[in-house]
Amino acid sequence: MTGRGRAGNGKSTREQASLDESHSRSKSRGKQSPPPDAKAKSKAVPRVRSPRGAREKEKQSPPPGTKAKINSEERSSKPRGASGQAHITKTKKKCSATSDATDSAFGGSTSPNCNGDVKPKQKMELAKNTPECKDTADTKKTSSRASGKAGSNVCALSPQRPRRAESQKAKLDKKTSCSRLDERASAKDYASAKDYASANKVLLSTLDKLKIKTSAKSDSSSIINLIVNIIIKHMKEKSEYFRDVEKLCTGSYYENVKISEPDEFDVMLAVRVDRVVLQQFDEEGAFYSVALKRTPSKNPLRCFLQEDNTLSASKMLHEFREHVKKAVESTQGVRVERKKAGCPAVTLLVMQDDMEIGLDIVLSLEVHSSWPEFTKDGFQIDSWLGTKVKKDYKSKPFYLVPKYTGKGNEERDGVSAKDAWRISFSHVEKGILINHGQAKTCCESAGMKCCRKPCLKLLKYLLHQLKEKHPKELSKFFSYLCKTTLLHACAARPADSDWDMAGLSDCFQQLLEDFVGHLRQAQLPNFFIPTQNLLGSPFDKKRLEFLADCIERERNNGFPIFGK
Repeated sequence: MTGRGRAGNGKSTREQASLDESHSRSKSRGKQSPPPDAKAKSKAVPRVRSPRGAREKEKQSPPPGTKAKINSEERSSKPRGASGQAHITKTKKKCSATSDATDSAFGGSTSPNCNGDVKPKQKMELAKNTPECKDTADTKKTSSRASGKAGSNVCALSPQRPRRAESQKAKLDKKTSCSRLDERASAKDYASAKDYASANKVLLSTLDKLKIKTSAKSDSSSIINLIVNIIIKHMKEKSEYFRDVEKLCTGSYYENVKISEPDEFDVMLAVRVDRVVLQQFDEEGAFYSVALKRTPSKNPLRCFLQEDNTLSASKMLHEFREHVKKAVESTQGVRVERKKAGCPAVTLLVMQDDMEIGLDIVLSLEVHSSWPEFTKDGFQIDSWLGTKVKKDYKSKPFYLVPKYTGKGNEERDGVSAKDAWRISFSHVEKGILINHGQAKTCCESAGMKCCRKPCLKLLKYLLHQLKEKHPKELSKFFSYLCKTTLLHACAARPADSDWDMAGLSDCFQQLLEDFVGHLRQAQLPNFFIPTQNLLGSPFDKKRLEFLADCIERERNNGFPIFGK
């Protein structure tokens, strides 16, 4: 080993000389003055001195006995003079992102040290922690120092970390605020869900209360059928004019929307008429005068014809009433109620155990002809039940019932009001409410359950309770308004999913909103004759607003009237 010129300490003479030269050069670096051209460039691009620890490390000479390997790349990383300044400019391009951010932070006076003295880790920290203009207060400036005889301003940059305590506190406050908002939202959703469940429970319990017992249904219907058969038998045997009447059961009981008790029944006894001429009696198209095109000698209705060949509704109704009275006069527990103004029905009161049942026997004309022109824009069930169903209904006959008032003061084209007939589509309403779904299996055992009928029952019950509470103000309101509101709602929301039984509360609230809207606007068109306003005469604006306010109070307070 000694033959190759190694010193006793393990280093060759050439390597030892190189270390000495490097050590002396590092000591005298600060005292050298840059050339004139470098001094001019230093003003434009100031040098940034290395951190203090790095300078002190450079000043220290390597301890004896330590292996130090200084290659050309390491020596070139310590530039001096003009070549050093060029190296700074070249290095600055490589770390332009760091220098631009630092120049912005310090007003453009200095740039970060981008020479070989700054380690890559320090560059990353410098670029990471250099804030924008608004965060310049978080960066610590260092004063410039003169560098010996050169006179150039040198700025030492010592980057600091951002104030993590404040940022963490802000994040914590933001997180806490969001958590509180989430808690409030969830609490609100929970309250809404709780209120919804509570309202749904009230409605379901009310529907249970309104259910009619099967035994009560059976007992009531059997006695009603018995009385109706007695009347029809009497008509066929004793009456010359009504021996061909046909029974047509209509009304809420036969539509399965009767509430509480089976104490009301409606039965129409229809007389068929062919080839009639209908003359509109009123502007709305709901009332007509009826004239026979042909009057054969054997036609039993000839005796009710007037001079203009129109049928007298008042005469027919009077004769019909007398026959009904004679038919039930010997029937025990049945009596005929006094005639009501504006009511064409003959009302029978039937006692069954401790319950009184009302039976309305209504005279009607069964007209076999096309529906009147005023129905053209009504009966909009195309998107609900389909055009085929609509066509089938319109191919069936319609019915006319007497508009009897007991007074003949009003006249129109020589026809007295008591001889006018009101058009009725009760048979169509019955068919719609029985087969009310878009799907044929709606409300069947194999199909989904909808809440169309339950909503109608609840609305009828609400009106009934309010009428009992305010009889003076609400005596003129009748349940047919509720049925018409439901028919319009079903046409507007035709899908069965819009009436899912699981959403009973929402559906009922929507139906109430529809009904209140009609009351506020004083406008509820007849479902079949849209030109007829059911909320016209005899309703005044004050009564309509009163009922709307009563319904709103019940809605806002969870329907306390249902608990009575």
